[in-house]
Amino acid sequence: MEKKQFQAESTRLLEMMIHSIYTQKEIFLRELISNSSDAIDKIYYKSLVDEQLVFDKENYFIKIAVNKDTRTLTLTDTGIGMTQDELENNLGVIAKSGSLAFKKENDAKDGYNIIGQFGVGFYSAFMVADKVTVISKALGSDTGYKWESSGADGYTIEPCHKDLVGTEIILEIKENTEEENYDEFLEEYRLKAIIKKYSDFIRYPIKMDITQHKPKEGSENEYEQVTEEQIVNSMVPIWRKNKSELTTEDYEQFYASKHYGFDKPLGHIHINADGAVVYQAILYIPESMPFDYYSKEYEKGLELYANGVLIMNKCADLLPDYFSFVKGMVDSESLSLNISREMLQHDRQLKLIAKNITSKIKSQLQSLLKTEREKYELFYKSFGRQLKYGMYSDYGTHKETLQDLLMFYSSKEKKLVTLQEYVERMPEDQKYIYYASGESIERIEKLPQTELVSEKGYEILYFTDDVDEFAIKMMMNYKEKEFKSVSSGDLGIEPGEEEKAAEAENENNKDLFDYMASLLEGKVKAVKASKRLKSHPVCLSTEGEVTIEMEKILNAMPNNPSVKADKVLEINVNHAVFQSLKGAFDTDKEKVNLYTALLYNQALLIEGLPIQDPVEFTNDICKVMV
Repeated sequence: MEKKQFQAESTRLLEMMIHSIYTQKEIFLRELISNSSDAIDKIYYKSLVDEQLVFDKENYFIKIAVNKDTRTLTLTDTGIGMTQDELENNLGVIAKSGSLAFKKENDAKDGYNIIGQFGVGFYSAFMVADKVTVISKALGSDTGYKWESSGADGYTIEPCHKDLVGTEIILEIKENTEEENYDEFLEEYRLKAIIKKYSDFIRYPIKMDITQHKPKEGSENEYEQVTEEQIVNSMVPIWRKNKSELTTEDYEQFYASKHYGFDKPLGHIHINADGAVVYQAILYIPESMPFDYYSKEYEKGLELYANGVLIMNKCADLLPDYFSFVKGMVDSESLSLNISREMLQHDRQLKLIAKNITSKIKSQLQSLLKTEREKYELFYKSFGRQLKYGMYSDYGTHKETLQDLLMFYSSKEKKLVTLQEYVERMPEDQKYIYYASGESIERIEKLPQTELVSEKGYEILYFTDDVDEFAIKMMMNYKEKEFKSVSSGDLGIEPGEEEKAAEAENENNKDLFDYMASLLEGKVKAVKASKRLKSHPVCLSTEGEVTIEMEKILNAMPNNPSVKADKVLEINVNHAVFQSLKGAFDTDKEKVNLYTALLYNQALLIEGLPIQDPVEFTNDICKVMV
């Protein structure tokens, strides 16, 4: 029998196929099953225009069979089959797709979209097989044909007997090597796992003979091996069912079966989009954070299917980073795939899906916040930080998406509140959204800088996450209200009698404050009478964009950028300490030096900043005590 050669440059393409195009050898089974599914689809399309052809779905299936003795894996389908010419054209010319040609000829559009449009998937079989045999009988033909090849050296085609219409593909699996274990493709459990992973939602039954241990009839202790034909794929994916048919338990079961997490999802989104791009999706809002969420090992992304066939485990392009906690899947027939179907072409369809998904996630979170506050706060405890990082990243370009999802602890409500809730209850005379930053709520509540703002009856938001201030700096304002730190040099509060008195004290004690500032040169920009302090003797305020909390966070980062906030030491002129300081200025400069050092270090401790010389500080305390 004459051996035919693959057409021009096909030999080189076949070698690339085997060694380069696919990243995992197990992909071959996905490709062959997809081709078999296409073959059955073609009969379905024919039945739409041929009244003599009745399509009874019960008669169409794909069968996988293993023979370990002969090291063969056989895949049989009851599809449309191939004639001699089709075997020649489809399998003798690599990258010529019979499915694509059929689709163009028949204008196949109504939901049974043909998968194999590149004409290369079949050759992935040579990644695991030394020899591939195809026995096929076409619909309407009396004769079957056998195509056989051992790879790049060519192929043969000859007539053969075949009773039923359809195609049988026989792979002679390679022997194991030191690097590769090919035996796994002869194991029932492994084949079943591959089918479940990639082809679980192929619309036709995929059958296998499965061996199980069952109790012997009439015996309680004896077991026997029983081989039964089973359907190993689910066929109808949950996302293609009507939402009205599904319960919360159905969605939770799917979440668990896909191993999206060990928790129960707080909410789900079921999308059926039929517009510029057609796709279905099921998305989940998890309850708890994965243990590796903020590690390099964590991969964001959604499972991506093309017509029910898994093509990517994690498609990162479908989710923005700030929603990277979302789990789920997308299935579309509108995507442009590359030759191996393992990577997407970055096209308009993908961007449209991603944009729509982002909008749906935002809407779901807003609904959760509005109707199920406790659930949302549970979610926010796990992933609120990620939303803030999203606000901070890309220079605040995601403000409109995220600003209404943010929450902060309120000094008045003693719980998490949204920015909208804060703004709605602002007094008319309040110009700014006030916030205070610190390591914990307990520490912030004790900050001296909060006294004036609290006394005015203004609500303060507590920022306890390291990203909080950076996020609102990018945000700039909310509902045209700017953010203002309680440690800011200018609080934007109209001065009352006490504040005016403090301004007068600044003038009266200018020499004292200038002298103290000279002692603290390089540490503070100025020393002045405080308008904000009521009961505490001293505090630090800041001028400029960098606050003290931001300084601490930035200086804790690698490479230590040594960022410094412009600090001002504020003195409470109504406190007894100031009277001692003022009295000493006229009579005992050494005591002023001592008091200045103590007050400055006291202010540092209040802020949680390190004291430059702790030994000197303790000695200064001892001097006061003697």
